Amino acid sequence: MHIVMFASFNPESKNGGKANTDLSSVKGPSEQTDHCKNGRFINCAYKLHYADAVHNCISSECGMNVHHKCQKKVANLCGINQKLLAEALTQVSQKSSRKSDSGSVESVGIYQDFDKKPKSLSGDTTDNSEYDKLWEGRSLSRPSGRRKFNIDSFVFHKVLGKGSFGKVLLAELKGKNEFFAVKALKKDVVLIDDDVECTMVEKRVLALAWENPFLTHLYCTFQTKDHLFFVMEFLNGGDLMFHIQDKGRFDLFRATFYGAEILCGLQFLHSKGIIYRDLKLDNVMLDKEGHIKIADFGMCKENVFGENKATTFCGTPDYIAPEILQGLKYTFSVDWWSFGVLLYEMLIGQSPFHGDDEDELFESIRVDTPHYPRWITKESKDILEKLFERDPTRRLGITGNIRDHSFFKAINWTALEKREVEPPFKPKVKSASDYSNFDREFLSEKPRLSYSDKNLIDSMDQSAFAGFSFTNPKFERILEK
Repeated sequence: MHIVMFASFNPESKNGGKANTDLSSVKGPSEQTDHCKNGRFINCAYKLHYADAVHNCISSECGMNVHHKCQKKVANLCGINQKLLAEALTQVSQKSSRKSDSGSVESVGIYQDFDKKPKSLSGDTTDNSEYDKLWEGRSLSRPSGRRKFNIDSFVFHKVLGKGSFGKVLLAELKGKNEFFAVKALKKDVVLIDDDVECTMVEKRVLALAWENPFLTHLYCTFQTKDHLFFVMEFLNGGDLMFHIQDKGRFDLFRATFYGAEILCGLQFLHSKGIIYRDLKLDNVMLDKEGHIKIADFGMCKENVFGENKATTFCGTPDYIAPEILQGLKYTFSVDWWSFGVLLYEMLIGQSPFHGDDEDELFESIRVDTPHYPRWITKESKDILEKLFERDPTRRLGITGNIRDHSFFKAINWTALEKREVEPPFKPKVKSASDYSNFDREFLSEKPRLSYSDKNLIDSMDQSAFAGFSFTNPKFERILEK
């Protein structure tokens, strides 16, 4: 969701990294030394063998058995009925959850639960009046009467996703019962990574996306001294990565349907001279009906017409086209290679290219032929082989009409582009604010933002973000309904 080129994988996030809590000062008060008469597992999770020295607590509420060497490293729970404690903590958790889900978070600001703003940046943290004129820019001057949106216009309920760029939050427009996905970018990160222009490109592409039903729509943008905010439609069907992890792979009709709608979105961007450059399962969202929407335009390249080509080395490793790896100039061909990778993953349930590290993966992309299981259709294999053509000038999508390929023979393109084709899968969505199709790892976090470094903010040239803030006129018309 940002121009930082490669997503990183943290094995501890899935495998449960072990905490190194120092409990060396803890000691239970009612212990006696005993010796094990038979092998058993004890409170420190290791097996206790015959005649091992063991501390045995004589408290009726505790009864802990632990190695002598482990005694100083266990929590002091002596005298505590752990069953009653667990029940009490569960009740507290349930009450907290009910309070959050009931919408009572409205009184809590997005910057709450952090240290107070430094006095040198005094005043209301959301009062940016001194910068408003600069940030909006002359070209985006607001007609009289047009509503202005800022951070105080929204109630923030959940974290939907996060990265080094910042967070994506579920937000509710106050008094309207309308829900949105709000992406908050850290200004200091944007400046340090030299991503100001990429952020402006993302805003322009998002604004343009209103012309196509298969791209995520932007309602407004605004900013504080610390963050840039994109207010976008909340697509609560989840992303394709979330759903494919549940199914393993998609059946042929479902993969064909998603592929056709994604193709329409890509061709629209290409017709506007835009290379997308970040197509992957994570960036394809489902709306509540089951139609796809391409999201996250932070890597887009604009004005690709005629001989104007891109040279930047960017993308997500599994999806990078070989011409990017070779350092060649490129155009829309890289999106069709990524489209092939995504289609392969939907049909087969794994990536077409492999490696133990990035270098091996890139070598595989440059030279290996993907494995095609015998059970896939000949049409599926043929379209994948044509998308994995390493000569970009001969790749399907650049040469020939990809819509005419036999893989899409069941698609009525006219009906599809009007969203008249019924999706093969409809996500389980209970309400406009339902977030159940998102990763619970993020949902468990509080929807809060942290302040940037005081000295960095003081030295920041806010004029770099001139012209960022705007409100789409279509947003106001929607709110008037």
